[in-house]
Amino acid sequence: MKNMSIARFTRVSEAQYAEAMGERERMPLSEIPLPRRATAGSAGYDFVSPVEVTVPAGGSALIPTGIRAEMEPGWVLMLFPRSSLGFRHALRLSNTVGVIDSDYAFAKNEGHIMVKLRNPLGEAVTIGRGERFCQGVFLPYGTAEEDGDLAERSGGMGSTGK
Repeated sequence: MKNMSIARFTRVSEAQYAEAMGERERMPLSEIPLPRRATAGSAGYDFVSPVEVTVPAGGSALIPTGIRAEMEPGWVLMLFPRSSLGFRHALRLSNTVGVIDSDYAFAKNEGHIMVKLRNPLGEAVTIGRGERFCQGVFLPYGTAEEDGDLAERSGGMGSTGK
């Protein structure tokens, strides 16, 4: 099967980035690398942390990536921790798998992809600024015949829940 381009990564606005980061010392938005694959055979696009963050033992930490993904309808971006973080430190995403819907890029928060990591072990883990910490994989999805009238997205993360 030939690779096809169905999406593109861009950065959120300076205002959105500053709002999500608050007072934390962070990488300038313009210096955050867009997610990319490491090899021609890699499925996952590596995301880089724009801030140093320590995930406390038994706790969690949120990493606003500064990135958004615009994709064709019928596709979803699934987020997973990088394998090395899972193997070495048992770090995982708080929601197990991040689901970035194709219409999320146009949410009120500009589709800002934020990743919450959970550390189930008894020792804190630090993710360095500029370190690759999660990966996203684009996958197609189908719909059921029973789909009726569906609402337009208005909010950001978790906004489609009833």
